[in-house]
Amino acid sequence: MKIKKVLNSSVVLAEDEQKKEYIFFGKGIGYGQKAGNIIEEDKVDQTFIPVGNVKVKEFLGLLDSIPHVFIELTQQIVHYAENKLSTKLNSGIYFTLMDHIHFAVERYKKNINITNRVFWEIKNFYADEFQIGTFALKLINERLHINMPEDEAANIAFHIINARGENDETKDSMRLAKMIGSIVNLVKYSLNINLKQDNIHYNRFVTHVKFFAQRFYSDKMLDDKEDALFKQIASLYPQAMDVAFKIKEYIKQVTGKTITNEEIAYLAVHIHRLTSYDELN
Repeated sequence: MKIKKVLNSSVVLAEDEQKKEYIFFGKGIGYGQKAGNIIEEDKVDQTFIPVGNVKVKEFLGLLDSIPHVFIELTQQIVHYAENKLSTKLNSGIYFTLMDHIHFAVERYKKNINITNRVFWEIKNFYADEFQIGTFALKLINERLHINMPEDEAANIAFHIINARGENDETKDSMRLAKMIGSIVNLVKYSLNINLKQDNIHYNRFVTHVKFFAQRFYSDKMLDDKEDALFKQIASLYPQAMDVAFKIKEYIKQVTGKTITNEEIAYLAVHIHRLTSYDELN
């Protein structure tokens, strides 16, 4: 395996003899290296194998847009988690967790506090993963000189749980797929934006919509305790909030059920991220 591009001292893009591309993570793997050099296997912590060239470009774009400190923090957290759990996590955790931490810090700096509504369940039923989240939160706070709340430990633990493949899938996949597709199309046509399915920002949005649909059909929607968050998001992101209300109206018409203000606020946050990315392209 030869290095194709050094992304930073801990991440390199490589290719095999068939020109298939891989992303390698490893402490010091890119230090002093250049294109054409052979990768030293003893320095590889984890290999992420993209599906194809389009995926590679998306992941490279994510790495380019995130400060190096978040890459280092993610590597430390994943390494700690794998040692504590005595198992290898799904390699996608490097990208999902890195993106989550970066976004969480951005929210914190804007004083947007999103409460984790399954905090108690994660803390009590996934003790090992929650302890990893606590370790990660302390590491992030100390490294960045901030003070994110304990809820963030549960958010990180949730990513670790998913990376172990323990998340339960709903049985009614057809009903879920229909709702997800309808919401995505409603956002697309309401904002007149081009949502590319091979885009990582699109995939992030769809992931949130999927979790929302699961909560909706299992009658576990977030309640309306966080009215301050709803008002804050409405003030900060009026366009996204308007689309979120259209989603609420659509769901009411189709199912007869009303989604909560807190769910609307969460949808608006993710819609805003999607539109912010589209404005840059």
